[in-house]
Amino acid sequence: NKEDPNYSLCRATVNRGEDAHTDGKFGLSDKGAMEIMKLFFTPNEQLQDKKITDFFDDEVLSSNFWLYWRTMFAFENWHSALEMKLYIQRYIHHIGGLPDFTALRFTKYNQYESMILPMVKYLESHNVQFHYGVQVANVEFDCSDPKHKLAKRIDVIRDGKKEAIDLTENDLVFITNGGCVENSSMGSQNEPAAYNTELKEGGGWDMWRKIAAQDPSFGHPDKFCHDPEQTNWMSATVETLDQKIIPYIKNICKRDPFTGHVVTGGIVTVKDSSWLMSWTINRQPQFRTVPEDQIEELATNSANTVPVMMPYIDAFFMPRAYGDRPNVVPEGSVNFAFLGQFAETPRDTIFTTEYSMRTGMEAVYTLLNVDRGVPEVWGSVYDVRDLLNATVKLRDGKKATDMDMGFMEKMAVKKALGKIEGTDIEKLLKEDGVI
Repeated sequence: NKEDPNYSLCRATVNRGEDAHTDGKFGLSDKGAMEIMKLFFTPNEQLQDKKITDFFDDEVLSSNFWLYWRTMFAFENWHSALEMKLYIQRYIHHIGGLPDFTALRFTKYNQYESMILPMVKYLESHNVQFHYGVQVANVEFDCSDPKHKLAKRIDVIRDGKKEAIDLTENDLVFITNGGCVENSSMGSQNEPAAYNTELKEGGGWDMWRKIAAQDPSFGHPDKFCHDPEQTNWMSATVETLDQKIIPYIKNICKRDPFTGHVVTGGIVTVKDSSWLMSWTINRQPQFRTVPEDQIEELATNSANTVPVMMPYIDAFFMPRAYGDRPNVVPEGSVNFAFLGQFAETPRDTIFTTEYSMRTGMEAVYTLLNVDRGVPEVWGSVYDVRDLLNATVKLRDGKKATDMDMGFMEKMAVKKALGKIEGTDIEKLLKEDGVI
């Protein structure tokens, strides 16, 4: 990412491939900027079960800001206002990089080969056993003593047969509850991906429902998985068979896809698509292990479009309240913890690799009494320089004194500026373009 910095030369298109000319602008009115600021400063406790549309109207929802935001982070208008606020605070220092994706970093190859596979190989080399094809149907707890909650049995389904793994206080159970990719289905060039929403035994949602029924502190899964119409996406991987499409791609992204460098720099959103469809081409090659002696045959006979339907991919963005997700280590837990995107930790925002890592650290350090702190997120929300910079960037470079104000407000601002004249405060505000 240092040698080949990421940025986009075309963030959105209209009219079948024409540049939509968002031109790096957020396009927010003063009223829209105030709506975002109001959400930014609203206490979390007042955002329980609230939707984004409870705070934003068309001043925000019709702006380039919302186009950038919802397509980059996968938010929908009906999603959680709390999560929206947490995201704004978490990435406030990256606001300026939102229009052209300069804030993004990518692994050289796909994330499986870059992160997951090396981790699996490392763990296997340390004699960790992976059991593939085994489904966890339930974890049975003894919660009769609220101060001594114990996981006592894991119910599994192996080769269609039900089995049980008995547990002691000295065993450690780490549970990934829920699942954003559960019920995903693959289609093909000629067959659509099935829209399968039925939650069955052995899946993460059914398991969480059974766990949650045993104690109130284990969360409320149905807040997230009750309506797949509000949480689904469809994704697709397209492999080109020849060179016919490539010139059109070059025309839009203004780069050659075959250089091995940044191509689109992130998604290109088809602004006038009724699906708000977006597409991307990452640095090539994305897959390190493609057998070279088979490339010609694969490109001739096997290249196609593979659609994937994911009914619950956005489940973690659904409006929620505190307690709907279990704490990583629930109060009174003796030998178990929850991991991943549906466990509650105050340290990060969901739908990120970092969130999963921090819940893992918190779980292990707590249960094993490891005297180490879990790294906190970047503290930009407490850095006045980042806040000032983001304020100016969000308003497309307009100064605070350019806001539409009445006579009395203008006089108050003039008086305030007079008091800071010749001070470091004036210097700071000028450096960041606030005044």
